[in-house]
Amino acid sequence: MSLILYGASLSPFVRKVRTSLLEKKLDYSMEMIIPRNQPDWYYQINPLGRIPALRDGEFEICDSAVICAYLDEKYPDTPALCGNTIEEKARIRWFEKYGDYELAPLATFTVFFNRALAKSMGLPSDEDAVQKALIKLVTHFDYLEQQLADNDYFVGNRFTLADIAIVTQWVNLSYGQEQLNADKWPKLVAHQQRVLARESLQVLKADETKMLARIA
Repeated sequence: MSLILYGASLSPFVRKVRTSLLEKKLDYSMEMIIPRNQPDWYYQINPLGRIPALRDGEFEICDSAVICAYLDEKYPDTPALCGNTIEEKARIRWFEKYGDYELAPLATFTVFFNRALAKSMGLPSDEDAVQKALIKLVTHFDYLEQQLADNDYFVGNRFTLADIAIVTQWVNLSYGQEQLNADKWPKLVAHQQRVLARESLQVLKADETKMLARIA
């Protein structure tokens, strides 16, 4: 097996890559790398120490967005998740960056971290920061609801990396004991349910539930 993914399963960025691998039906193994406790050798792959990273044979690459784009180009006979046209690719990159840089700091690094991870690390939960993050998320919920319009998916009305990048943050939000409000954002909630019903996400959620139980 040549594909090795380095990371921790509860990371939304690792989940993004794992979903892509499963959707493409690419065999891979996973080696646990825990943020803030990376082994020294991992910095040879990613000098920033961040997860995920991927080894494909002798080739090593890091950053979830870069990895997902690489998988699309390296394995063209698998489902294209990064778009088929220039316009689709641009829109998908936009939503992926939106998830990584706008949603992640709030849904994952604030709500999920304080509600799900802080205790296991011996740290207090900053509920004030959580509440401020939830208020800020409202603007993002509104925007994404509008972007879906009457479509089932964000780009080309088909499942792409854009959908993975957004929903992976909602998964961590749910692990932080928060859910999208179906009365306020019905399209976004329906989208989340549609994506999470996919076999790839079902497999990952089952695996992550075991991990959550261990750190509770």
